Amino acid sequence: MPTVLIIDDNAAVAIALEVLFSLHDIDALRAASPEAGLDMLERHNVDLVLQDMNFTADTTSGEEGTALFRAIRARHPELPVILLTAWTHLDAAVDLVKGGAADYLAKPWDDNRLIATVHNLIELGQTRRALQQRLQTELRQRRELERGYDLRGMVWQDPATERVVHLACQVARADVPVLISGPNGTGKERIAEIIQANSAVRDGPFVVLNCGALPAELIEAELFGADAGAYTGASKAREGKFEAADGGTLFLDEIGNLPLAGQMKLLRVLETGRFERLGSNRERQVKVRVVSATNADLQAMIRAGSFREDLFYRLNVIELRLPPLAGRPADILPLAQHFLGDGKQLHPSAQAALLAHAWPGNVRELKNVMARAGLLAAGDLIKVGDLGLPATAGVVPEDGGREPDRDAIGLALSRAGGVVAQAAAELGLSRQALYRRMERLGIARP
Repeated sequence: MPTVLIIDDNAAVAIALEVLFSLHDIDALRAASPEAGLDMLERHNVDLVLQDMNFTADTTSGEEGTALFRAIRARHPELPVILLTAWTHLDAAVDLVKGGAADYLAKPWDDNRLIATVHNLIELGQTRRALQQRLQTELRQRRELERGYDLRGMVWQDPATERVVHLACQVARADVPVLISGPNGTGKERIAEIIQANSAVRDGPFVVLNCGALPAELIEAELFGADAGAYTGASKAREGKFEAADGGTLFLDEIGNLPLAGQMKLLRVLETGRFERLGSNRERQVKVRVVSATNADLQAMIRAGSFREDLFYRLNVIELRLPPLAGRPADILPLAQHFLGDGKQLHPSAQAALLAHAWPGNVRELKNVMARAGLLAAGDLIKVGDLGLPATAGVVPEDGGREPDRDAIGLALSRAGGVVAQAAAELGLSRQALYRRMERLGIARP
């Protein structure tokens, strides 16, 4: 049962509130002075405080209530506080709401409004505490990863990315092939670098081959090397990627583009570590950790006969699925700021546009957008026009347009991890505009 602390020197008021709360399954504690109230906060778990603004007879200045509120805020910054006042002029109470009070109610209060406000604030507080616990857990996990592993400077904040990075670190020391799947431009090569950097062969070479960037007839020569005269233009013997990666890691990007003949040879290397250069009968032996990546549906390619099923299962001992950037929205703003560097900042309207964009080109597109914006911006503040993104219907303008309701604001705060500036950007509002709406709707500040 939630608990409310009533701090009021008027016993009749406190008793009336106790009875009202008991009828709505809310436990109530009473304190007759600011000192007693602060003492009870130290000894009891309280979900909300309902405090008077004057405690001395014939005093209407509100200074005592202001001092009490500031003391509560200093000791319990996340605790929602509702102010009770019998004043005709409410300017001071309004100022305290702007300073972080959850709401103010005039005496005599409306029971229905009071109960609705208290329920909303308690529910929001519970949600906020759960969110804070989740964020603290995620932050702790991220710090543990950063302390325990070489993450190659990867920037992320979204739990979906965290799961991929965590699994990559877990499997890094296992001597098994890893397949990284996901759309182009999502950062698959960075995940491969993390695997290499934390593997038993981290001191060995890290060799990259993009199988989609070469003609099919040259991929085998790139992989396995070729003797002089093996094909037209091969005037001298050349070393392949497997030989170059001996004792380290070979990252095969766009593995779905490997022709069937090359797939057969690759399967043999994975099984035995042996291969021959093109045009050579001499067998060579290597020890290479293979990490591959694809944006293709390899299962569909198997059904179509263009990819070997036995190779798929050999490559797919461990699969890491990296979501598209739109599927991990909490990464967008941290990545954007990382690409901008420390000298420039994003205007809330630019943040909103970045969050609303679909990012078909994923992280690669975001990097290019931020590079262009950094060059074209007139100053250090990046505005929405500097991004060059198409107009987005999902961004709510500051003046006019769809007004976000309580649910929309709560959802935006949850997605933003309680960061008001990020939630405001998602809603297309300035931070102060979002604060005003939160105050009007009785939503406590995170």
